[in-house]
Amino acid sequence: MLTHPTLPLAAVLLASSSMAVQAEPVFNRVSSFAVAQNLPADADPKSPTSAEIVAASQDGNTLVYSDSPHGGIGFIDITDARAPKAGGYLAFDGEPTSVAVAGGQVLVGVNTSESFTKPSGRLAAVDLATKTVGASCDLGGQPDSVAVSPDLTLAAVAIENERDEDANDGALPQMPAGFVVLVPLKDGVPDCAAMKRVDLTGLAAVGAEDPEPEFVAFNTRNELAVTMQENNHVVLVDGASARVIGDFSAGSVALDGVDAQDDGKLAFTDAIEARPREPDAVKWLGTDRLVVANEGDWKGGTRGFTIFERDGTVSYESGPAFERLAAAAGHYPDKRSDAKGIEPEGLEVASFGEDRLIFVLAERASLVGVYKDTGAEPQFLQLLPSGISPEGAVAIPGRNLLATANEADLVEDGAARSHVMLFERSEGTPAYPQLVSAEVDGKPIGWGALSGLAADPADAARLFAVSDSVYGKAPTIFTIDAGQTPARITAALPVTQGGKAAAKLDLEGIALDGQGGFWLASEGNPEKEIPHRLVHVDAAGAITEEVAFPQALLASQTRFGAEGITKVGDTLWVAVQRPWKDDPKNTAKLLAYDLTTKTWGAVRYPLDAAPSEGAWVGLSELTVHGEHAYLVERDNLVGADAQVKRLTRVALSDLKPAPLGGDLPLVTKETVRDLVPDLKAGNGYVLDKVEGFAIGADGIGHVVTDNDGVDDASGETMFFPIGTIAK
Repeated sequence: MLTHPTLPLAAVLLASSSMAVQAEPVFNRVSSFAVAQNLPADADPKSPTSAEIVAASQDGNTLVYSDSPHGGIGFIDITDARAPKAGGYLAFDGEPTSVAVAGGQVLVGVNTSESFTKPSGRLAAVDLATKTVGASCDLGGQPDSVAVSPDLTLAAVAIENERDEDANDGALPQMPAGFVVLVPLKDGVPDCAAMKRVDLTGLAAVGAEDPEPEFVAFNTRNELAVTMQENNHVVLVDGASARVIGDFSAGSVALDGVDAQDDGKLAFTDAIEARPREPDAVKWLGTDRLVVANEGDWKGGTRGFTIFERDGTVSYESGPAFERLAAAAGHYPDKRSDAKGIEPEGLEVASFGEDRLIFVLAERASLVGVYKDTGAEPQFLQLLPSGISPEGAVAIPGRNLLATANEADLVEDGAARSHVMLFERSEGTPAYPQLVSAEVDGKPIGWGALSGLAADPADAARLFAVSDSVYGKAPTIFTIDAGQTPARITAALPVTQGGKAAAKLDLEGIALDGQGGFWLASEGNPEKEIPHRLVHVDAAGAITEEVAFPQALLASQTRFGAEGITKVGDTLWVAVQRPWKDDPKNTAKLLAYDLTTKTWGAVRYPLDAAPSEGAWVGLSELTVHGEHAYLVERDNLVGADAQVKRLTRVALSDLKPAPLGGDLPLVTKETVRDLVPDLKAGNGYVLDKVEGFAIGADGIGHVVTDNDGVDDASGETMFFPIGTIAK
């Protein structure tokens, strides 16, 4: 049966998108920069790159990021924030782990370790103007985080000497122990001879003899906060004397109402017993409070963030609240459910006008949560769509900008590259999220990987969607209210068989049957013995009929099957994504199944040629409006490579199916709209999968993208109208 939601969580997200009414400033993305654009001319353009930690020049016109996989640091000219430019690249003999700016110098932590047991590294000073290395300090261990004091007189480096996770199951101790170094600065240049080492042993209850400092941050008193993630501990150090002036355990948190199962479905009904927070990033809120991101590493991770008083007293604990906001926006990574969920990792704190803002970066959700520091419980403001796996962020309040560095580069999978993204704060309305879910019994309706849309002919604002095989153990039909901004998922209808969740379905298309139920197109996979088929469900979501593809069709099958379905009279029309073995090059079948005679036929659809070697073009949706069938034709390319993302149509009079096994007529297509400009409108990279399209009862066309269930993807879902489609 349909589940009917309550409103609080959705109301929070909806309210965050309605601030323009109150003329409140909001952040919106204004540009994205693929860091592969900074590769040296002699480098393989498909070399894996990364943007991990990011810093800004004093004037806010240049960004610098660390690129560990490629072994260098990159520069981005953001003089025009809406058109960032490659600013150059500097290679190192070693692995840059972090960057920080001090005046005209960039301080770079460089890992040169021979092994886990023989760690080494240095702190290099790079002149911003000439991009050349000057001073270089031997740190005596493997560096991680680097920070510069607000008055530019001190640098701090966390010498982690990280453990080998394959040795003794990663248990501590694993020597040598880590420590922190403090280095005086003069005009941004480190004085290596005056460097001081801060011993952190004997403080933590976990692995006291083997501290592994992870992140460092200064306040305006030149006091340093240090997180020791594996040790689940926080230490305070006086910068002037290099003395430890305080320390406390990060403690533990029990969670209720979370998804703790990697099981192909989203259900926020589990409980997790108390586990260590194991914080990663830390930032000061003034001089008396700290905020930490509880990513976890070894035994813990509590999926949220915590605000501490400087004595270790908990001022605020987010618990599962941030994770639920991510889930409501379709950004929950089910495959991390049994580990650390959305994994909050990075932080930034900055004052914009009178507002002190906290930016929490969720590595696995690929989201940034923006909160206003109130001195008590922080006020949630909005979610920002980052690239894949945000690692670092830097605020530039003087220019009303925020930059995020996103470490994942999926070039080897033909997917998105690592990006740095820029967001500007101004009066207006948040452009993201474009689709959120309501709550059921106080929990968000979990969703993602939307792969097909259909419209209610009796309600212009009501649409239906299905999710694909990412959630194959819980196939679901979602009801969407497209009349709100952002649009809202108001109900979820499980697809069942014999009273249980239907198995082995990869739902890619949906059509109303005219009797309260639905016809669904399920894409098969012969390699996994999953059949291509059509499925009929009643109003309660129970399967009442399954229609297998005929043998005449299956003789030439591939795994790229049904991607859209629509009903015309007593005929179901089904779009097959790509050519099967019996199809001429650059053609795909539109199948016709006569519900009365139970017979099959087909026509051929002319696909565009693939725009580049290794790419393909196929169909991903089919619907009917007026005298035409509308289709989504797309390539499998992402970002700057994407070319074919378009809406086409075929006259219904042209859809005259011929029997399978013989010559099939070739239909004529007409391009209705190039969707690439729409996909660029959010100022991110062009998303790969335009998967759903439906035309409402008012003639408005709606488009949705498939976010791949946040698995090796940014999790970003675009859901947008494209205006009236004339009959």
